[in-house]
Amino acid sequence: MAHQSILTFSTSGRGTRDITDDVAAVVAASGLQCGLAHVFVQHTSCSLLLTENADPDVRRDLETIVGRLAPDGDPAYRHDAEGPDDMSAHGRSMLTDTGLSVPVGGGRLLLGTWQGIYLWEHRTAPHLRKVVVTVLGG
Repeated sequence: MAHQSILTFSTSGRGTRDITDDVAAVVAASGLQCGLAHVFVQHTSCSLLLTENADPDVRRDLETIVGRLAPDGDPAYRHDAEGPDDMSAHGRSMLTDTGLSVPVGGGRLLLGTWQGIYLWEHRTAPHLRKVVVTVLGG
């Protein structure tokens, strides 16, 4: 059996947004007790993150790390059609994940105690983002 929903989120610019409860609601609505939830973001300048949900400093530090790996406005970038954060956002998306899978058991996400699912916006301006949640199982 399979169940699929497309969720739409507004971001407020660069940073993370907790979408764990939204994904969990799709899993619950599926009625499936055991299987896998696949989460996929339909964009090339944002990503998904499965990480610590208790201390926001973890997400801030991750932003620092990817900022060092893919800085805004690097003069070596050719693609800057939408501004100095354009190519860096694509690079950050490539370095992270646009899709992730989480096991489902007992009709719920089997996340660890301190794990959460986040939409990670890599652009500096707000955007609307679509996330596809597919639940497979029985």
